[in-house]
Amino acid sequence: MVNAVQWVAAEAITAAAWTDPSYSYATNYISDLGVPECGTKFQGRDICSPAHELMNASFIVQGILFATGVVLLARLVEGRARRVITALAVAHGVAFVLVGLFHGAGDGAKLSLAVHVGAAAVGILCANTVAIMAGSLRSLGLPPAYRIFSITVGVLGLLSEVFVGASASTAGVFERGGVYSWLLWGAVTGVLVLVKHRRSPAMMENVAV
Repeated sequence: MVNAVQWVAAEAITAAAWTDPSYSYATNYISDLGVPECGTKFQGRDICSPAHELMNASFIVQGILFATGVVLLARLVEGRARRVITALAVAHGVAFVLVGLFHGAGDGAKLSLAVHVGAAAVGILCANTVAIMAGSLRSLGLPPAYRIFSITVGVLGLLSEVFVGASASTAGVFERGGVYSWLLWGAVTGVLVLVKHRRSPAMMENVAV
């Protein structure tokens, strides 16, 4: 839950600091907010993010918080599913630490851009897959409506990324569809697990161990 809040807040603050030209949630990529060089142009977009340190820190914090939360959640799952979810969570965490360390603009080293793009793709894929898997597992003990929500939001997140390159005017919208999907999933999952724990404290004993 904290993860979703910190990301949205950091993104809003960093975007607000970008004034010349104004940052666009529709056409600019999220990664543009973390580019340290100001006054550059990349893929036709003017880049200038004065508060890039904040967004890069948020990328790193997001990876750590998401991975930690999902690894703890995986303790409620048995067998192969636990191992797969844990592996996906760790891969996502490492990927987003790299996203925060290597920025995504063409004026930097080509290796930096390659690492950024590759890590972002891995992170997005892993996080949305975790959401889909969580919805498919009855062992979490969460309601059927949640399971439908979880699978749906994960699938829509992956589909959204497919259309990122469809149009320059909507690239930011579709990219956010693939990112906000897992942020929303994490927040909703956190609330439901917390509520269930309050009703049945024994449920979370495995997580605390």
